[in-house]
Amino acid sequence: MAIGLAVAKLIGGWFGHSLALLSDSVHSLGDSLSCASIFAALWWAERPPDDEHPYGHTRIETIAASYVALVLVGSGVWVGYEVVHSFNGLTPPPHRYTLVIAVASVVLSETISRYSTTVARRTGSKAIEASAWDQRLDACGSMVVLIGLAITTVGGPGWHTVDKIAALIVAGSIVGTGASLFWGILNDLMDRQAEPELLAMVRSLTRAVSGVQGVEKLLVRKAGLEYFVDIHVEVDPEISVQEGHQIGHAVKNRLVSEIAAVKDVLVHIEPFPNAAPGGPSS
Repeated sequence: MAIGLAVAKLIGGWFGHSLALLSDSVHSLGDSLSCASIFAALWWAERPPDDEHPYGHTRIETIAASYVALVLVGSGVWVGYEVVHSFNGLTPPPHRYTLVIAVASVVLSETISRYSTTVARRTGSKAIEASAWDQRLDACGSMVVLIGLAITTVGGPGWHTVDKIAALIVAGSIVGTGASLFWGILNDLMDRQAEPELLAMVRSLTRAVSGVQGVEKLLVRKAGLEYFVDIHVEVDPEISVQEGHQIGHAVKNRLVSEIAAVKDVLVHIEPFPNAAPGGPSS
């Protein structure tokens, strides 16, 4: 569907003499390539850990998301350059059938965006989220193109520059959204702390485990679709090593079973309240 829409806009923009529709087609072609890379990355991310990748392959999903963002930035810069380069040139007026293509583009892009957003929220996939934003941006860009084409075709020769202005707006929005997505992806690659809601859930579930008296430190990082938890739990300093070990396993099992996105948990046992009797603070 996305490829067909991109080809339709490309042909319509070229033969219909609309630079705005042509620039929008570049964005849609980038969407198609991005979707293909995301599906491949999600398939690769499901491969089990091996000797070279003991933490699994989920990072490939984040890398694919960064590719989507960079494609957005690159295509936006290219479109903007082409529009500026030809801004003062004489071009024929757009054909009226380009309006039909623009309307279809708005409807289809918004439909795909809403479906992708639902999937991204359910799976927590950054790559699908990036693709959803890309489709939403495509819908907004197509709306700008539609308005520009309507003004140009109805207004006559004196309004032909509106089509090029619409193309510039599309290019600017593409670059802005791509840069914003890429910044968020970089933060994930740098192991940014997880969202406060997830941290609160981990703390709550951990404190509910029998024998846990407190949570001293909690680190949660995201790798693709999955989270890795590093948690320090406080227990009675008088219990045996075996009892502490059992509490640690109970914490891990509780978190992995209750939070589907949690892939693994590393539990450190600390004496409550953070120091053994008569000993220094840990």
